[in-house]
Amino acid sequence: MSLLPFKELPPYQRRGFVPESLDLTDWAQIEPWFDELERRGRGCATPADLEGWLLAWSELSAVLEEEGSRRHIAMSCHTDDPAAERAFLHFVEQIEPQIKPRQFRLERLYLDQPLRTALPVERYGVFDRQTRVHVELFREENVALETEETKLGQRYQKLMGSLTVPFRGEEKTLVHMARHLEETDRPTRQEAWELVAKRRLQEAGACEQIFEQQLELRQTMAGHAGFAHYRDYAFRLRGRFDYGPDDCAHFHDAVEQEVMPLLRELQAERRERLGLAALRPWDLAVDPLNRPPLRPFERVEQMLAGTQEMFARLDPELARGFGRMGELQLLDLDNRKGKAPGGYQSTLAEARLPFIFMNAVGTQRDVETILHEAGHAFHALATRDEPLHAYRNPPVEFCEVASMGMELLANEHLDVFYGAPDARRARREHLEGIVEVLPWIATIDAFQHWVYSHPGHSRHERRAAWLGLMDRFAGDVHWGGHEEARASLWHRQLHLFLHPFYYIEYGIAQLGALQLWANSRRDRPRTLAAYKAALALGGARPLPDLFAAAGCCFDFSRQAVAPVASLLRRELAALDGEAAGPERAAANQAQNGQKAG
Repeated sequence: MSLLPFKELPPYQRRGFVPESLDLTDWAQIEPWFDELERRGRGCATPADLEGWLLAWSELSAVLEEEGSRRHIAMSCHTDDPAAERAFLHFVEQIEPQIKPRQFRLERLYLDQPLRTALPVERYGVFDRQTRVHVELFREENVALETEETKLGQRYQKLMGSLTVPFRGEEKTLVHMARHLEETDRPTRQEAWELVAKRRLQEAGACEQIFEQQLELRQTMAGHAGFAHYRDYAFRLRGRFDYGPDDCAHFHDAVEQEVMPLLRELQAERRERLGLAALRPWDLAVDPLNRPPLRPFERVEQMLAGTQEMFARLDPELARGFGRMGELQLLDLDNRKGKAPGGYQSTLAEARLPFIFMNAVGTQRDVETILHEAGHAFHALATRDEPLHAYRNPPVEFCEVASMGMELLANEHLDVFYGAPDARRARREHLEGIVEVLPWIATIDAFQHWVYSHPGHSRHERRAAWLGLMDRFAGDVHWGGHEEARASLWHRQLHLFLHPFYYIEYGIAQLGALQLWANSRRDRPRTLAAYKAALALGGARPLPDLFAAAGCCFDFSRQAVAPVASLLRRELAALDGEAAGPERAAANQAQNGQKAG
């Protein structure tokens, strides 16, 4: 597609089953290859035949997945382009609904295959488990509902990508406005925050309507599969074999008990250093010592070059992988109007190459985002030699260890963008961000648990549930005069609209990533080797085994959260202690000058 930021990419290996000339826009051409797979699957005479059949099936699955990914990438890069939207919706409406029942028939054929028991369990055990769940949950009547759900998600993305505000004579995207929340001039911050909040509130009704339509679809799908509500269906659908809703509730409690005290300490420190009677929503991103905002780069090319240098220092193999992505134009990093919000890494399944999408505007958060998405990209590159398509898609909980772990592992090289004092400051901001995000993860996850275990709830009841969670996890921030913005804050979390129940994974992974970081402080070469080896396993092992391979423990109880909170407290104190006397004096002088003004 011409709207893709990258050029045509060859398959990782020459196709052995799917014709090169196959038109992936035409189901009439695709369907015979599912017929042929069924014929071959029934004709397997030996375990080797069955393994060969699995590889042919993997090839077709990868070809089709890549086509869908390409169309999604083009659409999210250009939400305002009708051609990209039409191409995406054509695949969603005309191709994907046809694929799903045929994949189900292949999965059922595999499970019914007598030769399956002759395959080595250590190799195919995870695949068997996943396939059984897919067959168990598949319902023909849900295919059309899933299509409608995807289309509603695209409507949300298109809406969010279109939002701009007029700011001092210029039209600005909401992403770009985040820069102004770091300004030391408080009226500027307030003006920027209120403009964005007001613009979002103008679309609050549309967001609620989209979400309610999605809720109805999701509850109906769960009912078709025999579940009383969507929560339990979603846990099964997401393959959560190693934890359940009760474990998530324990995580929420652990964050409340172990992380919230630290968050409130940081908020109190921020309020005191800023000389404020109360923190307001526009006071949360500015430097608490009123130093100018960290500006690691002005142009995306500078961010790219600096990130490449960070990886060169960290590990030559990782650096080569990231450099190759740049050469192949597998990066769309700058913010612009018409681009979907957020950031993601998408794997082109047949080329077995990663693509990174983000909205950089020149903030420290952008550096963290590119490191995060690069961690996902390294995961994709590490699994390129895995022949089984299903195993090139690891469980999300461990995918996020790859990304969050990379943020922390590369953190010591922030001097690529800054002098020593600002590098320390950026590290502190990053760790403070972890303290802040863990309660937000608990908020979003607990909100989803409430929403989906209370089918038929009213909009008023949903609002009350959200505000109760804000009271529990948001800390000490004064929202007077902006109560409606607080009540609608969840509208900005795209996961709620696009990926229901995908958020606790970030919390689980953050604990693993912090363990990885702690290990690296003791033995960096060994930790990096374990990190890369674990990534290369893809999804071929159960989740606890993947964590163990990386040198981490799969645990998100209070017993696991408590030492992480202690680690963060110690590291934040150490960074404060490292600040040189002149640096502190200069910061205090700037602070006093701000108070006097």
